[in-house]
Amino acid sequence: MLKELNGVIDYIEEHLTDHLSLERISEYAGVSDYHLRKIFFYLSGMTLSEYIKNRRLSEANKDLLNGEKVTDVAFKYGYQSLDGFTRAFKRWSGFLPSDVSKKGISKVFPKLSFVITIKGGSTMEFRIEDKPAFNLVGVSRRVPMQFEGVNMEIVKLAQSITDQQRAEMHSLQNMEPYEIVNASYDADANFLKEEGYLTHLIGVLTTEEQVSDLLEKVPVPACTWAIFPNEGPFPDTLQTTMARIYSEWLPSSNYEVIKVPTFSFTKMNEHKKGYAYSEVWIPVRKKH
Repeated sequence: MLKELNGVIDYIEEHLTDHLSLERISEYAGVSDYHLRKIFFYLSGMTLSEYIKNRRLSEANKDLLNGEKVTDVAFKYGYQSLDGFTRAFKRWSGFLPSDVSKKGISKVFPKLSFVITIKGGSTMEFRIEDKPAFNLVGVSRRVPMQFEGVNMEIVKLAQSITDQQRAEMHSLQNMEPYEIVNASYDADANFLKEEGYLTHLIGVLTTEEQVSDLLEKVPVPACTWAIFPNEGPFPDTLQTTMARIYSEWLPSSNYEVIKVPTFSFTKMNEHKKGYAYSEVWIPVRKKH
């Protein structure tokens, strides 16, 4: 995965003044655009759109130092107006584009390079499991993409589930894990701005095909799953596990993520307030 990510960085570098193609960038990573965004965010601490914007403005700063006109530089890096470029540049650097050539001041944001860093001996528990085809059945809605914090739209979705829907889910559930799961899929392709929506489903796993109109059915093909159990303060431990999957395990493993819904479940600890046991299920395949 590190080789692919560094390929993405090189591709971005070569096309800073062009329209960046979602399809081409995703091809370099070998994963879906949504998973690429998550991997990039957890590894770098910034969104991919932030990185691209920072690199463009850094190169714009260099061009201004070399005497290029502000208007030419603005259009070169894809800004539709001089005012838009000036505002973006000032927010990024703290000074005006015109100050660069007049005063010789500058700000630099260097190209990223991904490497594996071995951190303090902490282990990560996981297991690999092959699973036959099944259906995810439950209640879903489009929710805004959000890589950190509590997504209130998902909270509202959980609160909207009726007793009748719960009863049907319970009657259909016939596969491990025998838990209510949270699944995400069908992310928007509004890639460069890190905006848009994905579908979030709260439901169960089943091999049953007959489902009423009260619930949505999402077919999941037979595939391999990497499963990451975790236990501790909720939601911090779950969120830390998600971050480590994408920033530590995936880049150094012999697996890559495939375009199948990812899901997780959480069981609150009845004896220790605020603690929970969770599992994160990531669909993977061995790298070629």
